Amino acid sequence: MPPNRDALPHPSAFKVLFLTILFGLVAYMVVVIVGLVVYPPLPALIESLTAPEILFAIKLSLITSAISTTLCVIGAIPVAYSLARFSFPGRGFINSIFNIPLALPPLVAGVALLIFYGPSKFGQMLSAAGLDVIYTPLGIIIAQFFVNLPYMVRVTRSAFETINPRYEHVARTLGCTEWGAFHQVTLPLARSGIIAGLIITWSKSIGEFGAVLMLAGATQMKTETLPIALFLNMSTGDLDLAIAASIILIAISVTSLVVFERFSGGRGVF
Repeated sequence: MPPNRDALPHPSAFKVLFLTILFGLVAYMVVVIVGLVVYPPLPALIESLTAPEILFAIKLSLITSAISTTLCVIGAIPVAYSLARFSFPGRGFINSIFNIPLALPPLVAGVALLIFYGPSKFGQMLSAAGLDVIYTPLGIIIAQFFVNLPYMVRVTRSAFETINPRYEHVARTLGCTEWGAFHQVTLPLARSGIIAGLIITWSKSIGEFGAVLMLAGATQMKTETLPIALFLNMSTGDLDLAIAASIILIAISVTSLVVFERFSGGRGVF
């Protein structure tokens, strides 16, 4: 009897082991997250989600993250393009400087910002001019911007590096200026990558805790973003409100990740 050529080969023990680990860890992560979501009774969850404190935290998180993300996009595009296209002395060193906040614990970044905007001469000058940063919503924006700018730079740089520079050279030979080639050719081609960076930066801004806690503090109904609301309510034992803030953050994270994967095309940038 001739062998069945259509029969699937038996999976090896190696493949079975690795796939078992893969699906086991995926199941573990899903069970943990779903367990948090389904833990509170639905009426209690709805009541917590509509509580004034949570609504304030949502509003403040959306406003501050929108502003800080906009600033990140404005700053990241010229920085990322410069690192992707230009050769200049110290380029590697400057690139390393922009990568420092990626490895720096957010709490340390927050302490550095606190010193810079507090007892330093610059902080004293701002205070004398009537511009208060510490323990204010402005401090939230600054902390989010400082911590998340490197992520936006990294994603945007990756997007620029995938574009062949010849497109810009051709545009210039056809009469475009450098700015015109950048605006009419490079930016449209990098649009998906920039949108992906914007989404992931916005999501990380909403979820930023350590640096915000250090610079802006944890004042209820004043500097209370969603992560701060989670922290405060866990500290006081109000589990329902803490879970409500957690569920909102999970929903934002999952949605942002889906959109990021859609626009990044699965490119690894971190």
